[in-house]
Amino acid sequence: MNRIFVYEYLSGGGEMAPGELLAMGQSMRDAIMADLLRLGNHEVSVATCQLASPVPEPARPVTPRHGESAFDFVARQADAHDLAWVVAPETDGLLARLKQCVDPGRWLGCEGPAIHIATRKRLTLMTLAEAGIATPLAFERQPETTRWVVKPDDGAGAMATRLHHDPAAAVDDWSARSRAGSPMAVEPWVDGAALSLSLLCGRTRCELLSINRQHLDIDEQGLLSFRSVEVNVIPLTDSRAAALGTVAGRVHQAIPGLRGFVGIDLVWHPKRGSVVIEINPRVTSAYVGLSLSLGRNLAAEVIATRIDEGASRPKAAHSHA
Repeated sequence: MNRIFVYEYLSGGGEMAPGELLAMGQSMRDAIMADLLRLGNHEVSVATCQLASPVPEPARPVTPRHGESAFDFVARQADAHDLAWVVAPETDGLLARLKQCVDPGRWLGCEGPAIHIATRKRLTLMTLAEAGIATPLAFERQPETTRWVVKPDDGAGAMATRLHHDPAAAVDDWSARSRAGSPMAVEPWVDGAALSLSLLCGRTRCELLSINRQHLDIDEQGLLSFRSVEVNVIPLTDSRAAALGTVAGRVHQAIPGLRGFVGIDLVWHPKRGSVVIEINPRVTSAYVGLSLSLGRNLAAEVIATRIDEGASRPKAAHSHA
C-alpha cells in the first residue's frame, strides 16, 4: 500500500494568508485528499495547520515541528512516504524550491525545467511564441491595443496585477515596482472570454480534461482579482474545443516536463481565437469538483501518469515522522 503525502502550502502552515486564499488552498487540498481516499488502497497523510479545517479520517494529519521551515517539513515528510503531491504558488520560486526538497522518484507533478519556465511569465510567453502559439506578445505592436497589464513576473493568478489604459502609465508602474525589487512583466491586455484549460499530462500524452470559465474583477484603480472559476462549463463538443485541444498539445510540446495536472490560462479572442496568458504547473482551483463532474478519479490518473513512465521510486521510511 503506497503512502502519499499531500501538501498544500497555505493550509499546510507554509504562510499566513487572508481567509479567502486559505479557503481556496484548503479546497484544493480537500479535493485531492477526497480523491485519494476514494481509492481505498493508499495511506494518505495531509499537511495541516491550526487555521485550516480538521483532516478527516482515515487520512492522517501531519504538522510542521515548532520552528520548522516549509522546506524542511516537506523534505522530512516526503522521505517518509512513497509519493509527495505538493501544491504551492510559483511566486518567489516557491514551487521550484519545494520540488528540490523531494526525491524525484517521489514527486507527483511537473519537472523542474517546466516549473522554471512557467514560473517566469515573460519567459513563458517567449517560449510559447517561439513555438508559434499565440500569446499577448502578438498584440504588442497592434494599433488596436489600448490597454496594458503589469503583473509580477513570477506571480500566481491575478495577484498584484494592474490594468492600465495608457502605455506610459503601464511603463511607469512596471519601472517603479521593478526598482522596488519585484521583477515585473508588462504585456498587452487581450480582449475576449477568460478561460482556463485543465490538462492531464504524461511524458508523451496531453489530454484536455475540461474547459473552464474564469471570473475576474477589476476595481476603479485597475487592480485585478480572481473571483471564481466555473469548472467544465464548456463541453468538449463545443466549436472551440478542437482548437483548444490542439493548443494544449502544442503547449505540452513547447514546455517539456509538464506532468500530472496542469492548467492553462487563456483568452478566447473574438477574431484570433485562443491566446495563451500563462501556464500553471500544478493543481489549480479548477481541480475542485472536476473528478465528480467528469465521473473520473483524477488523483488515480495523476498517479498513473507517474507509474506508467516507469518512475523508480525509492522505498519510503515507515516511521510516522
